[in-house]
Order: sequence, then structure tokens, then C-alpha cells
Amino acid sequence: MSVGRFIGGVGALLWRSSDNRYLLLQRSPHKDYAREIWEPVTGRLEQGEGFEDALYRELQEEVGLTAQPLCILGTTHFYRGKELAENELIGVVYLCHYTGDAQPHLSEEHTQACWLSATEAFNLLTDATPPTLWTRRVIERAEAVRKTLSLETLFSLAQQGYELG
Repeated sequence: MSVGRFIGGVGALLWRSSDNRYLLLQRSPHKDYAREIWEPVTGRLEQGEGFEDALYRELQEEVGLTAQPLCILGTTHFYRGKELAENELIGVVYLCHYTGDAQPHLSEEHTQACWLSATEAFNLLTDATPPTLWTRRVIERAEAVRKTLSLETLFSLAQQGYELG
């Protein structure tokens, strides 16, 4: 087996603890993959960039917000279209804490943004496409983490950062 060459990706599920809601974005109908589906903030790494740096950059580019990563929810591996090497993506998905009240400023990549409870999100995410099922799993994982670990524990972990060098 040869050494892999992948697209690096990052996801950020923003959680607003003041009302226990998650931010979901609807992808533009002009996107090259997963048009018009609902998702957390996502994006690709730039050459020479680490996951955490890409996380902060994507938050600014896609929604104009700053949030604190609380934990890594998981990793992801999929093909952005056909199963070709140039479409293969590996990524890291973070749960991020947002404490502000500013509305997201959408880039051209998305047409809508909604702050939703987990129940509202699950009611919105009903089609059985892989990208929608992925978003449901991200929210399910966030709910499980939040029920298992206290906010104090998550903040303590977050202070250490995630880049191990």
C-alpha cells in the first residue's frame, strides 16, 4: 500500500451554552459537494496549516465568529464525490463554545444559519444522505460528551490546547 495523500479538513460545531443551541449552516446550491445540506462550520486545511489554526481561520471566514474549542468530537474520513485519491478527505471535528450574541456573517459558501436545539436539529436533518447522517452523528456525539463531561472539565482540557506538535 502506498503512502496516502489526502485533503485535510476541519469541522467546528458551535454550541451556545446560554440557550443550549448548536449553529448549523446550509451549504450553497453552488458548492461542488453536498449542495444545500445543513452542516456545522467545515473547511479544508491550507498547505502548512495545522488543524487548530484551520479551525480558527474557518470560523472567521465562514461565520465571522470566535469560539473556544472545548474538545475533539472525533475524526472523519470520506470522499468528496467519487472515490478518487484527489477527493479523499481526513479531518478533525471540534466542539466549540460560543458565548457571544452576534449573528453569523455568512460567506458565499452558505445561504442560511440557524441556532437549533439538538431536537430541532434532528428534526431538520431527516434525509438519509451521507453528509446529513454525518451532521447528525456530530450532534449526537456533542450531546454525549456534554452529558458525560462537565463544562468545567471541558474548559480545563481546552486550556491545554490540542496541537501536540
